[in-house]
Order: sequence, then C-alpha cells, then structure tokens
Amino acid sequence: MKFLSIYKHVERNTPPSAEETMGKLVEEGFRKGWLVATEGCLPTALGARVRRDGSKVSVTDGPFTEAKEVVGGFAILKASSKEEAIQLAKDFLKVAGEGECELRQVYEANCAEQGVAKSGEVALKA
Repeated sequence: MKFLSIYKHVERNTPPSAEETMGKLVEEGFRKGWLVATEGCLPTALGARVRRDGSKVSVTDGPFTEAKEVVGGFAILKASSKEEAIQLAKDFLKVAGEGECELRQVYEANCAEQGVAKSGEVALKA
C-alpha cells in the first residue's frame, strides 16, 4: 500500500541543516523501494492559495503569515502497513528535525482487497 506523508513545520527560508543526511536517507529509500517520490517546497512567499467558496474564487499570494505551520514537502511511501508507514515517518523526522508528518493512505484500485469497510474506514491487514 502507498501513503502520502505531508511534512509540516514552522516556515523557514533555508534548506534543512541536515541536507547531506537527508540526501542519504532519500537515496536509501529509493534503493530499498519504500520511497516512491519526494519533493520539498520553497517558501510560501513564492506561492499562492486559490480558494473557491460557492461561485467566488479568490487568490491570495504568499507569504502565509497566519499559518503556524506550512507544508514543507511531501513523500509517497510504500509500506506493508500503517504501522510501517508511521515508523518511516519517525525515521524521517529524526533527520528533518522539528515538525510533523501527516500520513494518509493513497487510494489504489485494490483498496477493496485491502479491507476498505463500507463505512469508509480502512481495516488494515497486519
């Protein structure tokens, strides 16, 4: 199964100080097959938010000063269970430092075989 890991942290305008260590972790992830894709985000000053409310569409240019934490990057992880994905996120945070990873299982065509309940809950097989 695949999981989207969304890394959130306090806004910073410089790359993480452990860039070399992060490079090694990413290289290992691709080599071992648990990392499918990953990217970091540039500062929010270079971004925009596009929001639709009914028929109204608004655009707000960055920086997003009202946000306590921003998305700093993402990764697509390949794991055999939610618990394994959690461990991968913990390992990432040891290198990345402060922040959090929100894990969301990615919908795949075989989700029914993986135990998607009618209520919408995913019953992960151990």
